[in-house]
Amino acid sequence: MVRTGRRSAGSRLAAIAAALTCVVGLATTGCTGDSDGFRPGAADAGDPYVPGRGNGGYDVSHYDLDVRYDPSTDRLTGRAVITATATQDLSRFNLDLAGLTVSAVTVADARADHRRGDGELVVTPRAGLPRGRQFTVAVDYAGVPTAVDDGSLGSGGFLHTADGAVALGQPDSAATWFPVNDHPSDKASYDLAVTVPDGLAALSNGVPGPKNSADGWTTWHWSERAPMASYLSTLVIGDYRVVTGTHAGRPMVTAVAASLPATGGAARSLARTGAIVDFLASRFGPYPFDSYGGIVVADDRIGYALETQSRPVYGPAFFTDDRPNPSVVAHELAHQWFGDSVSLTRWSDIWLNEGFASYAEWLWEEHDGGRTAQRNFELQYAATDWSQPSVEPGRESMFGTAVYKRGALAVHALRRTVGDDTFFRILRTWTSERAAGNATTSDLVALAERVAGRQLRPLFDAWLVGGSAPTLP
Repeated sequence: MVRTGRRSAGSRLAAIAAALTCVVGLATTGCTGDSDGFRPGAADAGDPYVPGRGNGGYDVSHYDLDVRYDPSTDRLTGRAVITATATQDLSRFNLDLAGLTVSAVTVADARADHRRGDGELVVTPRAGLPRGRQFTVAVDYAGVPTAVDDGSLGSGGFLHTADGAVALGQPDSAATWFPVNDHPSDKASYDLAVTVPDGLAALSNGVPGPKNSADGWTTWHWSERAPMASYLSTLVIGDYRVVTGTHAGRPMVTAVAASLPATGGAARSLARTGAIVDFLASRFGPYPFDSYGGIVVADDRIGYALETQSRPVYGPAFFTDDRPNPSVVAHELAHQWFGDSVSLTRWSDIWLNEGFASYAEWLWEEHDGGRTAQRNFELQYAATDWSQPSVEPGRESMFGTAVYKRGALAVHALRRTVGDDTFFRILRTWTSERAAGNATTSDLVALAERVAGRQLRPLFDAWLVGGSAPTLP
């Protein structure tokens, strides 16, 4: 910015003094404008696949959530304490929050101004936040949570159910029940305390903590220490058969809605979680989180399964006629490596999640005595519409066949090209070097070329975005 005009020595000294008080955090007013380098954080992550989602100017490291939910009134009350670091000289910043009423906001224990607008909570602290400054934001809020209805991607978010609630969805869900930087590029650890009426389960991500009961209410505690993308957070409340144990020295928590058969297909599928994880670890490298598990809900509005971190959630449609479905378990567990530990930088690369998870289904089917991965590859190759790309599929095709199945074809084509030893070394190097972070398709290509010691970009281009059927390797 170019400024014109001259100021007296006294006014210049006053401006310098004011700037210094802002930097050291002593001033309570006058530091939140755009002057002296302090400016608002972006109100959008800049991802065209999720316009309006995510924010700029800061990086979150931890969410500490304390919520209370009453199914009889569908009312949620909550307090979120968010630890973040300013990535610019920050005058104000946004958090994503859909609905709900905010009663108070503090930044660094000082009351902050706040306003709402179109799914955003805009926070103006009393003093500017210098770049590199770690700070805490506490938000008190309450109301009746709602789902997010997207005409092209379906609905997700906080759903009231017959016996409780389910908070779930991709790419939207988190902002319907807590204030958040709602984009996978800003991952953070989580602590959750959720209080519900006695007799109901309250299930979430990570390691279970103690349960405390008083006056007809029970508080459940969960902790996910590995960085987690916000859409991978979940909260499932209701009447569930919860099984808690250990596997490979880590907690294993599975839960099936009490309305589903106790020994039915859903329960039998979840019972294979440990065996499937062990098999996938033999291919992809060590399991990346501190706990295992899965949840099967009975609400027919959940027509999908989602790789919520450490504890996937499965809709009832995957277990029709009460049949087991270990393939969907393999798919969601594979995401713990591909999508959860190594997460997207931008949604246009979603094939990095779904292509590898779909390929894991083929690997598991072969291991479990079914069709070989090669046979599945041949069948899918013959059925593929090559006009639809896996990378940059378009927002309305984020969850289309090209992302899932053509993505899996590209993975197997890589295997056929470089051989099994190099292929699985590429996968294990990817999940190791990129663990707990974010990545792009270009990152994968560069890593694969480095490990294989050969050029592979033309192969990836042909199988992921080429407009005609590639030559079989």
